[in-house]
Amino acid sequence: MIKLKTQNEINLMAEGGKISALALSEVLKSIKVGATTLSLDRIAEDVIKNQNALPSFKTVEDYKYTTCININEGLVHGIPNTYKIKKGDIVSVDLGVLYKGFHTDLSYSVEVETNNHTAFLETGIQALEQGIFNCVKGNKVGDISNSMQRVVERAGYSVSRDLVGHGIGVDLHEDPYVPGYGGKNSGSELKVGMVFAIEIIYQKGKPKLRVANDGWTIETLDRSLGALFEHTVAVTVDRPLVLTR
Repeated sequence: MIKLKTQNEINLMAEGGKISALALSEVLKSIKVGATTLSLDRIAEDVIKNQNALPSFKTVEDYKYTTCININEGLVHGIPNTYKIKKGDIVSVDLGVLYKGFHTDLSYSVEVETNNHTAFLETGIQALEQGIFNCVKGNKVGDISNSMQRVVERAGYSVSRDLVGHGIGVDLHEDPYVPGYGGKNSGSELKVGMVFAIEIIYQKGKPKLRVANDGWTIETLDRSLGALFEHTVAVTVDRPLVLTR
C-alpha cells in the first residue's frame, strides 16, 4: 500500500533530508587515499547523532553500520571495514537518517584522485536528474524509470534489473518499487504526497549480480565497475521537491 504524506510530514522529512545531506557531504570530503571505509562510517554516524537523529540503516535487522560503502564492482549493501581506499577507486556511499519518525535516503559515487571514469559517473548524475524531473503529479512510476534507463543505456552502460528505488517514510522501504528501467506510462500514478527514494544503480558491464563473501555486499558478476546515485523526492502540487539536497 502506498502511503501518502501530509505537508507537515513532508516538512519533517525535509528536515531529516538536510541532515542526510550534511552527513553525506562530510563523508565525501573525507574520502581520500588511505582512508578506511569504517572511518567514513564513523564520520557519518557522528554527524547524524550530533543533529539529534538516528542512522536509518541501524534499524535494519542484523545491520550494525550507519552507511553502506561500496568499492568499484560493489553496488549496494557494502559493509564498512578496514579496506583502505586506493587511487582510482570508485567509492559509492549510501546512508539514511531517521528523524522525528521519518526516514530519508541518499547515495552518491565518486572517483578517487583520477578522472578515468568521469563520463561514467556523470551519466548516473544525469540519469537521476531526469528521474527527478519526471517525479510529478499525473506521471507514472514508469516515466521516472524509463527516463533514467534511456540516459544510462544511451551512454553504453546497463541498469541493474534486481536493485531498485522505493517509497520511503515511516518505514525505510515502502511501496512502490521504483526501478531504474521500465516503460513509459506504466506502474502507479504519481499523486501529491508520495515520497520516493529515487535511485539509479548501474554498471559498465552486464547487470548480473552476485553476493560477496561477506554475505552483504552485492556486486557485479563480471566485476565491471558500478555506481549509484539517489535522492529522496516528494511529489508536490507543482514540482518535484528534493528533500536531500
